Amino acid sequence: MGRRIQGQRRGRGTSTFRAPSHRYKANLSHRTVEDGDVVSGTVVDIEHDPARSAPVAAIEFEDGDQRLVLAPEGVGVGDQIQVGVSAEIAVGNTLPLAEIPEGVPVCNVERQPGDGGKFARASGVNATLMTHDRNAAVVQLPSGEVRRLSPEARATIGAVAGGGRTEKPFVKAGNKHHKMRARGTKWPNVRGVAMNAVDHPFGGGGRQHPGKPKSISRDAPPGRKVGDIASRSTGRGGNGGNNE
Repeated sequence: MGRRIQGQRRGRGTSTFRAPSHRYKANLSHRTVEDGDVVSGTVVDIEHDPARSAPVAAIEFEDGDQRLVLAPEGVGVGDQIQVGVSAEIAVGNTLPLAEIPEGVPVCNVERQPGDGGKFARASGVNATLMTHDRNAAVVQLPSGEVRRLSPEARATIGAVAGGGRTEKPFVKAGNKHHKMRARGTKWPNVRGVAMNAVDHPFGGGGRQHPGKPKSISRDAPPGRKVGDIASRSTGRGGNGGNNE
């Protein structure tokens, strides 16, 4: 009988495969303000959050509220930011999409008004407000996808700080180890065909190949459920074998 494969160990949910969320600083979201109000705050610090690739800014608002927000590019300690419908059009300020001019780069865009921000939150990225009217705001996301959102959904003007992060090489395997450990990702990830037969269904043999069809049923037992699970089609082309 073979050993438990890595997928079975991951499914058990031990600490090796769980994200250390107790180290994460906060669930970042936009501050809520009453309609027509503008709340100003001061950036008191720029911090690192293990939960994300972008730096976060510690904001102290004039009413005493303190919170962490995604740091836009160009915002530093001592800068003033505003949140509200009547906020100025400046980097770091948060407004509804209906109040932002067309063509302005934005980040931390809400999917639904009041959800705190769901789009364009990774380091160095931004969405672009293409156009808006009374019924919808059209936003192009960093992936190129164009979305129609509520004009009441809020966004922060500017791009998220930390651009160019992916251009810096890790240099050492130890640096990659610490990055993956901060996210709870098992690393390094060994290919199944490189394992022994006892460790994986695709392991063993005189050369590295699966040795059996990679397609597998949705109802397969956990020790066999690897490869293309319940695949509709496989191989190049991806049309399910329909050549018409």
